[in-house]
Amino acid sequence: MQESKEKINSDRQTQSKMLKGSSWMTAGSILSRILGAIYIIPWSIWFGNLYFQANALYVQGYNVYSMFLIISIAGVPSAIAKEVAHYNALNEYGISVRLYKRGLVLSVTTGILCALFLYFGAPLLDNGNPNVIPVMHSLSWAVLIIPTMSLTRGYFQGFQDMAPSAISQFAEQLFRVIYMLVTAFFIMKVVHGSWITAVTQSTFAAFIGSVAGLLILGAYYLKRKDYYNHLVENSNNKIHVNANHLYKEIVSQAVPFIILGAGITIFQLIDQYTFFDIMKIATDYPMSVLNKLYAIFAGNANKLIMITISLASALAITVVPLLSEAFTKKDKDGISRQLSNGFVLFSFIMIPAALGMTAVAGPLNRLFYGTGYNHLSANILAFSSVISILFGLFTVISAMMQGISQNKLAVKYFIYGTIAKIVFQIPMVLLFGTFGPLISSAIGFLVADGLIIRSLDKQFGVRSYEMLEKINWILIFSLVTYIVALAFVYLGNTVVGLLMEPYGRVGSGFVVSLAVLAGGFVYVYLALKSRVADYVIGHQSENLRNKLHIK
Repeated sequence: MQESKEKINSDRQTQSKMLKGSSWMTAGSILSRILGAIYIIPWSIWFGNLYFQANALYVQGYNVYSMFLIISIAGVPSAIAKEVAHYNALNEYGISVRLYKRGLVLSVTTGILCALFLYFGAPLLDNGNPNVIPVMHSLSWAVLIIPTMSLTRGYFQGFQDMAPSAISQFAEQLFRVIYMLVTAFFIMKVVHGSWITAVTQSTFAAFIGSVAGLLILGAYYLKRKDYYNHLVENSNNKIHVNANHLYKEIVSQAVPFIILGAGITIFQLIDQYTFFDIMKIATDYPMSVLNKLYAIFAGNANKLIMITISLASALAITVVPLLSEAFTKKDKDGISRQLSNGFVLFSFIMIPAALGMTAVAGPLNRLFYGTGYNHLSANILAFSSVISILFGLFTVISAMMQGISQNKLAVKYFIYGTIAKIVFQIPMVLLFGTFGPLISSAIGFLVADGLIIRSLDKQFGVRSYEMLEKINWILIFSLVTYIVALAFVYLGNTVVGLLMEPYGRVGSGFVVSLAVLAGGFVYVYLALKSRVADYVIGHQSENLRNKLHIK
């Protein structure tokens, strides 16, 4: 009986850790993504008719930069988080500190090397567009700093301390966006300079943001230094690991993180280096039109769906150290429960968010990007929103596989998904044009997701009745939310049409706000009324029910 109570208390503490960590990471990630999307409204206005060309250039430079950034980070932050959680669970905090210091050497080294490769290799990676070269040069500076910043975030996450990561992430985005907007306005509107120069400064903003984020993390580290020293002094100190073994441990954990962390970016690079050539065969569109079409699906839609995908990313970061802790203790039931919790929490947030964005795709697209290519842009955004569930799911379940030290298996399944993406890329683009890359990406992630979930279920039996029941209810509530939001879009367009231009930015903003509030309220009400929310947010759901007078 006593053992049963201790187990229940342990489960509650673990879930509490997960929820607290998820709250911080979700808040930081969402606020950062929203900032990273909202800047587009003034940015696009200041570029005017050159916006699609500017955005296509921005995206092409950023995709290559993202790949170099992932390589330079080398998966070390997530690997550090996993290993720190592992040794902390054994009360070996001294090794955790040594891991961080060894990781710093790696992060600084890889940052310098990758920054040099990106800077001097830019002419080889421009995809025939020389305007991309100065953009890559400006981005190489950020590659110097971000690996160290990301490593420090991973160290904090290993202690289940998510606040420093979330706050630094927000600060990084805030300063990046401020620099982007100030320089874009000055170059395009004050001095009427080159749009290529304006885009280059917008990408250099990544360096400005990374400096701000690193300073925030440094302040948190100094603030918590005494606490960490206290933990080290009271460690068991029974395990002795030499420096070479620590490096080997970090690298062996990091390499799979590179591939899996770059999953979405790898698919985007496949699109970047194949879309233009395939479309030149299929159509007689000039390069200016192809740039606009590329910007619509790879830039415009992607920026918005990453807001919802970031929710899943936040969850993935939280799940890894908790699963690692259960894996270290060889608690198979605990692993199964954590996996089930992760699936439900992912579904609870991601599915309604994705379907909600699908419902408001038309006015949301007009709000951010104006009326250019409006019908196509809205349809692309709606489709991207639906398949973003597959992208977000991959982010979560690949992290789960890493948390239980099945990195190689996860990489193998991702490779199968990438092969499927490549096989379907040409026929899908030839048949469906701008939708083609999205369809082939959906097929690729569907293959990878399906294989990983089947493996997890086979090993740990994650498909419990309780989990499936809750996910089914979440799906039903999400569909109801979608219908309500869509109805309010039509209602909003009608009402706004009586007062102002319904398809302008102001009118579209009103319609989006109305639909989001209506749909969001319906979803929250249904989740609280059915008690599904209790499983996800615990005792806080009872407080919400009382405030909203829900019985």
